[in-house]
Amino acid sequence: MEVQKHSVHTLVFRSLKRTHDMFVSDHAKTIALDEDSHRLKMGVKLKTEYAPVLHMPVVKEGRASQLSAGQELHQGYAHPGDEAEYLITGTHAYPSGPGVALTADTKMHRNPSEGGVISMALALPPSQVRQEASRTAASVAEIHRHAGGADRVHPQSTASLLEGGGTRNSALMRRAPTMPKPQWHPPWKLFRVISGHLGWVRSIAVEPGNQWFVTGSADRTIKIWDLASGKLKLSLTGHISTVRGVAVSSRSPYLFSCGEDKQVKCWDLEYNKVIRHYHGHLSAVYDLDLHPTIDVLVTCSRDASARVWDIRTKANVHTLTGHTNTVATVRCQATEPQIITGSHDSTIRLWDLIAGKTRATLTNHKKSVRTLVLHPRQYTFASGSADNIKQWMFPDGSFIQNLSGHNAIINTLAVNSDGVLVSGADNGTMHMWDWRTGYNFQRIHAAVQPGSLDSESGIFACMFDHSESRLITAEADKTIKVYKEDDTATEESHPINWKPEILKRKRF
Repeated sequence: MEVQKHSVHTLVFRSLKRTHDMFVSDHAKTIALDEDSHRLKMGVKLKTEYAPVLHMPVVKEGRASQLSAGQELHQGYAHPGDEAEYLITGTHAYPSGPGVALTADTKMHRNPSEGGVISMALALPPSQVRQEASRTAASVAEIHRHAGGADRVHPQSTASLLEGGGTRNSALMRRAPTMPKPQWHPPWKLFRVISGHLGWVRSIAVEPGNQWFVTGSADRTIKIWDLASGKLKLSLTGHISTVRGVAVSSRSPYLFSCGEDKQVKCWDLEYNKVIRHYHGHLSAVYDLDLHPTIDVLVTCSRDASARVWDIRTKANVHTLTGHTNTVATVRCQATEPQIITGSHDSTIRLWDLIAGKTRATLTNHKKSVRTLVLHPRQYTFASGSADNIKQWMFPDGSFIQNLSGHNAIINTLAVNSDGVLVSGADNGTMHMWDWRTGYNFQRIHAAVQPGSLDSESGIFACMFDHSESRLITAEADKTIKVYKEDDTATEESHPINWKPEILKRKRF
């Protein structure tokens, strides 16, 4: 009989399928607990972690007087039949209220009996019950129980009483995950279009007083505009190529700019002149950011490095190397990690500013990371790439969730303290998201300026002003567009169409 020949590829996949079918029933099953090793582990844990406090419980039984402290403790944990009463001396079982003097009575506290715990549970409101339950979950009694002693506290029996109308202690029963409903946000609408630049508008910064804002453009100029009226106040010339980044200092009357001419300039806004140059980058400088609490400037460049500059002395304090391609975006914050960079090598790096070294590298993105945004109130940030928008938790860059659906090259992100995240893309589309749930509540594609080609609709930068009532975008049709919230919208006129994905959220 002739055996049918298959390709290695087919055979490997068949073998994979068989293996999968064989083990699918055991998937996610926990390994059975070995009592002996668990008891040994808890005994070691007791000795190493709780040795300093093991002298505290004193067994009040006839036996106690004959035993030395070490034996008495050993036996107290070893006998399953013990129903000893524990008296805690010196250190309080529960701290006294503020201002309670230590007297002979208050120096000695009895641990509450199970009956006392239950009666207290019935008297407390549900929320406080849950707090009490979780606070006493890993009490001495729990440790005794794990070390082989009697089950002095019966968590199952008390838990049902401690429920008190609320949810159970998480250690006892894990609730099924629920998708939180997104917060309602009013939609945004186009409020003003400002024209004046003769090239793509590449960058925006709003000054700390919220009176004016700055834009940098491919026409090599930096323009300062009145925020309320949209009128041009000032044009600054000096760059010899596209201005890719601008930042206004909140600590001094300085404006910083960087461009494709490898230059980083510091402008004194009292004289409207360049007062400092920061030399060192070997290629176009794509972004810059100011540290909020110390006088340093961080720039990033096409030379695959980010540089930290002392603003006053112009010294290159650190050169942050590690990325293998253009570093497209950089952000600074006062807390660790103080510098975050995103690169065309599709990684994000969190940096230790003092050492000048990488703290963590996030490799979840598949495509270039062109933009980063820090949440103004939470210890979180988001990154934008052509594959996804991802949200992360500081300090280690733990992944939170993906915001999928903006299928374009994302150039810019902005977020306000209300939890509205805006993503602007290369094709001129702008998506509005609810930060917490990742719900995309609005999509905008503004028309290009008359006389421009449709292909010239692209958003290079966007930013909320400091009142967070205006959103300013810098676009490829050479305009700056200002958006504001629609005051007439209500939850009834623009309802939330929320269909949560029950599927496990992907990290990539």
